[in-house]
Amino acid sequence: MPSKKIAGADNQQERLKMSLWIVGFVDGEGSFLISIFRNKTTKLGWQVFPEFVITQGAKSLKALEEIQKFFGSGKIFINRRHDNHHEDTYRFCIRSIKELHERIVPFFEKYPLRTMKLEDFKKFKRVLNLMGKGVHLKGSGLESIKKIASSMNRKGVITSLKSSETIR
Repeated sequence: MPSKKIAGADNQQERLKMSLWIVGFVDGEGSFLISIFRNKTTKLGWQVFPEFVITQGAKSLKALEEIQKFFGSGKIFINRRHDNHHEDTYRFCIRSIKELHERIVPFFEKYPLRTMKLEDFKKFKRVLNLMGKGVHLKGSGLESIKKIASSMNRKGVITSLKSSETIR
């Protein structure tokens, strides 16, 4: 029977392998999104909505479930396909600002991404930090967040919040 120390080392090795697998998976299939929605119930009429997302086809749902279990948070949503694809897609999402701060940011700081998604992650983290300071509740702060969001995920600069009902 293995000792606890050895079993702990096995668990630590497995966690490291899983962490590195997740980094590679997110580099290929993940996104750090900052959406800005019209919301008439907010002071400025706009809501900043950060989200960490990984999308997969139905055949890879198990991978999303493993990632959800690893982080111990988030939800998986089905997106029924009504186009020429033959399978539905699933989205693993973490939307809770607290969970993004406590789980996602520390994870990707410890295990950095290796593609251009690293830049999106840095911008995502910056927006979360700004939101933590309440910057998104002021017009100039919202404008700053909008500029950051518009530069993420290979997007061009959005000239005005009024140009769209949703900015992603």
